[in-house]
Amino acid sequence: QVQLVESGGGLVQAGGSLRLSCVASGRTFSNDNMGWFRQAPGKEREFVAGIKWSGTSTYYADSVKGRFTISRDNPKRTLYLQMNSLKAEDTAVYYCAAPKIQFSSRYDDAARYVYWGQGTQVTVSS
Repeated sequence: QVQLVESGGGLVQAGGSLRLSCVASGRTFSNDNMGWFRQAPGKEREFVAGIKWSGTSTYYADSVKGRFTISRDNPKRTLYLQMNSLKAEDTAVYYCAAPKIQFSSRYDDAARYVYWGQGTQVTVSS
């Protein structure tokens, strides 16, 4: 069992920045590939970014590439999402996610992840 707790969301003006954190407990975090997803009102949950267990590979949705950076601190069991140049369309609830079994591809596939945090709201005003 894995517990994930996100924090760092809030209200920010367009062009601003936020840093989300996700603290994991209950299993060896350093073995898990991890992902960030988001869901806007009336829309399906979508992939934002993914990171390999070692931190050596990262993956991004086209919509956030160049603006967002995913990273991790394995000793602290914490996953991060640095979000810069925020846009109104980035407004959503952001979730971190962990798998039950390991995978090596398709970080953008939500079905790969079975553990989800409660989410943190990000609101970008234009």
